[in-house]
Amino acid sequence: MFEIGNSLREARLRQQLDFPELEQQTKIRSKYLKALEDEKFDLLPAPTYVKGFLRNYADALGLEGQLYVDEYNSRFVTGEEETPLRPRDYQRRPQALGPRFETRGVLLILIVIGVIFALFIAAWKFGSDNNTPRLVGVNQAAPVTKHKAAAKPMARLVLTATNGDSWLLVRANSASGPTKYQGTLQQGQQLPFTKKPFLYRRIWIAAAKPQNLVARLNGHLTVIPGAGRGKAAQFIVTPKAISKVPPRT
Repeated sequence: MFEIGNSLREARLRQQLDFPELEQQTKIRSKYLKALEDEKFDLLPAPTYVKGFLRNYADALGLEGQLYVDEYNSRFVTGEEETPLRPRDYQRRPQALGPRFETRGVLLILIVIGVIFALFIAAWKFGSDNNTPRLVGVNQAAPVTKHKAAAKPMARLVLTATNGDSWLLVRANSASGPTKYQGTLQQGQQLPFTKKPFLYRRIWIAAAKPQNLVARLNGHLTVIPGAGRGKAAQFIVTPKAISKVPPRT
């Protein structure tokens, strides 16, 4: 039989160790180490923890921890031991990270790296597409701008029989062109060539009594050449003028 507390204290003092230093080594708070040396075991949570503290403390001092546990059992433990309580702040042992937590951490890091890499590739590809020079004639056709051709002027002609009747023969383009009108234009009547399909750039006209006609070309009154002579005549009408066709010789 030996004194548990005095034996622990003497071993500590012999090695010139302090409670804070032993607390770091054993992970047992200083107040519980002092309670072991004073044999105030009622300050500890339960006999189970007393035994564990005794073993760890004695081993840290270079003593045989199991001897101190056996001495405590023979002197202080009677009947069934109390159910061990959940460790509190008196045992501040760091909890080791389990393999599951480490695996999740590695997976999270890999996911972050993958996302950053994907963003980098997307930014590089998008920038390359925008900065690629486009060469005309290389793998692509240059845009073709279609210029609408200017509308060719047409001879918009209106003939009116004002002084009497006049026989007319009207053909498109020339004397050999298709016939568009043949007959007598009676006094007071009009013969318009202002809309499709009776709209041409050139109109050939043969008139028996041109003196009875009044011509309006593109909105303007236009003199019919030789109309005052009262003889039949032939004319060519263009957008700019009415010209008499000279007789064949």
